[in-house]
Amino acid sequence: MSRSLREAVLGISRAESAPAPLQTQVAELFIELREDVYRYLLTLGLHPPQAQEATQEVFLRLYVTLRRNIEVLNPRAWIFRVAHNYGLKVRARENSLRAFDPGVENRLRDRAATPEMTVIERERALRFHNAIENLSEQQKRCLFLRLEGLRYPEIAEAMGISASTVGEFIRRAIARLRKVAP
Repeated sequence: MSRSLREAVLGISRAESAPAPLQTQVAELFIELREDVYRYLLTLGLHPPQAQEATQEVFLRLYVTLRRNIEVLNPRAWIFRVAHNYGLKVRARENSLRAFDPGVENRLRDRAATPEMTVIERERALRFHNAIENLSEQQKRCLFLRLEGLRYPEIAEAMGISASTVGEFIRRAIARLRKVAP
């Protein structure tokens, strides 16, 4: 984090009555989780600029909530739940999902790969992306949150479902993805 951004986050304003520990706590959570939240918002279908803005909005909402003396027992799960709900709201306003960009694959491919390996890898990636697209929205969200490192209870809290339901969604998603794996 750049010095000026850190100063802006930590020193929101001396005129505000919020104690410094609250600002520090939110700043530390921002530094720790901003990239994970940003990636999760991208998986919800937000464009990168929207995901960046939504990430900032999530942490602003955390600050406002804590400033109102509302207790947040599990900040990580709370942040992802707010990100989830806010991301869905932003996406609903757009009313469209961004399709997989084949250009990303071209930028990430190994330059030293043979043409045959490139074709095989492209086919494998296409099968994988098609399999992901065929998962239910709940299965995708549970899987993506799990990939971000959240545990089942945290995913359950973020999505407003039970931990056993999270486990079932992830189990079904993995089973469907294994069917398309070579």
